[in-house]
This record gives sequence, structure tokens and C-alpha cells, in this order.
Amino acid sequence: MTGRRAPEAWASLWTARYRTPPGSGIAPAAINETIATLLAHASVRAFLPDALPAGALEAAIAAAQSAATSSNLQAWSVVAIEDPARRARFAALCGNQRHIEQAPVFLAFIADLSRLRRMAERAEHPHEALDYTESFIVTAVDTALAAQNAVAAFESMGLGTVYIGGLRNDPEAVARELDLPQGAFGLFGLCVGHPDPDRSADIKPRLPQAAVLHRDRYHAGAEPGLIAQYDETADEFQREQGLPSRAWSTTMIMRIGTAAGLHGRDRMRSVLARLGFALK
Repeated sequence: MTGRRAPEAWASLWTARYRTPPGSGIAPAAINETIATLLAHASVRAFLPDALPAGALEAAIAAAQSAATSSNLQAWSVVAIEDPARRARFAALCGNQRHIEQAPVFLAFIADLSRLRRMAERAEHPHEALDYTESFIVTAVDTALAAQNAVAAFESMGLGTVYIGGLRNDPEAVARELDLPQGAFGLFGLCVGHPDPDRSADIKPRLPQAAVLHRDRYHAGAEPGLIAQYDETADEFQREQGLPSRAWSTTMIMRIGTAAGLHGRDRMRSVLARLGFALK
């Protein structure tokens, strides 16, 4: 069936994502390859050394540039890092994550207000609005939307990806390594490559949809039970992966308990100021 997935494939992907089968009427009227690709997402941390197919990077960036962008500002950039020695340096900068060295391409997604600043300066026009927190929110949102479009594109080609938040471990070192101008910030990285078939990534279950989908207004009344349900589901996945048993909620509560859970990123506001983001 060209361009579509059989209902049983949809049901399998839904069940993998939620660990419960879809109820009657949940499947959309058009069960298509796009939805199936998105549901099948798994973070890949083991890659073959093979280069990406010709044109894959350019096609994915075209998909990224097709994402929505606030007021058409297009306030993001991306740096493709393919040189093995440079990828090794980024692996170290990002917390010694070996998959950055393994993947043939590492993309640094840049929240980028610098291009707009340069445009205004060339026109001898003020750019005061760039100094406000709203402009930083816009560039961060635009960058994330673009990256997710790229991920969907890469995965539709059979490639694997994993986001790297560790790019924010040392933003100033990243800025030096990439020669970023003021008003540009390495928001996150993305490994891209052919997944190693001997170390396949499994679909990680998410919170029950009822915990995140609210209708008409926010409803938190059922949340304790839904989270307890997810604790069991997430723990089952942990044990399947050969990882220590743990409750998701306890792990998250510990993560947000103190600034130590930010692993040094609690100084982000002062770092952003030095990189050219006033955040008024």
C-alpha cells in the first residue's frame, strides 16, 4: 500500500509508544507513512561509519527550512561537522559522548539572532528588539522546530538521529570552536548516521496521552494515577534494556531538586549575556 501503513502496523507502533493498544476510533482516518515514521522514532546512539547518502543533508535542511518560523525571521543556523578530529573535540565538549565521534555528521543547531543584527547594522538601523527575552524565545523555538523537521526527514530516509543537549555544557567553548558571532548560541547538537543494526534502538514509552492532552482547559485531577501507571511502564522498559529499576517520577523529582541537576548550566543567563543576548 504505497504511502500508507496497514492498520496492524499502526497498532504495533502505538502499542510500542504507550504500551497499551489503541482504543477503537483512535487510529486516524488516513494511516500514513509520515505518522508511522514519527511514532517509530527512537534515539540512536550506535552508528556505522558510512557516509550519509548523497543529498541527504541538503534534503533534511530543506525540510528544516520548511518549518514554521515566527514572522518569517528565520532566526537559526546550523553547522555541519564532518571532520573526525573536530567531531572528537565536540564529543569531549559535550560530555564525552562517543556517538558524536561515531556518527559521520554532527549538526550544531544555532539559535541565531546575529544575522538579523548584521542586516540592521548594514542598513544603519537600530536593532533594540533583539535585546529582549522574547527575541531569544523566538530564536530558540524556531531552531527547535527546524531541527525536528530535519529529524523527521532523516528518519524517513532510514537514518538514525540523537539530540545532544551537552552542546550547552560549555557554550563559550562551543562558540569559539564554531567561530560564532555575538548573538549566536549553540542550542543543541544532533548526531546523524546509519544505525548500527547490531545495537538497535528501541522505542521508549511515553506518558499516557491523557496526561498531556487536555480538552478545553487544563485538568490535573487524574495526574497522580496516570503518573503511577507510567512509572510501572517506564520501569518495565528500563528492565528490558538491562538498566537499573527505577520510578520515572522519582528520577525526575531528583533531577529538578537542586541546581546541581543542571550540571553546570545554572549559569546560563550570564553566559548568554556574554554571547550577546541581553535578555531584557
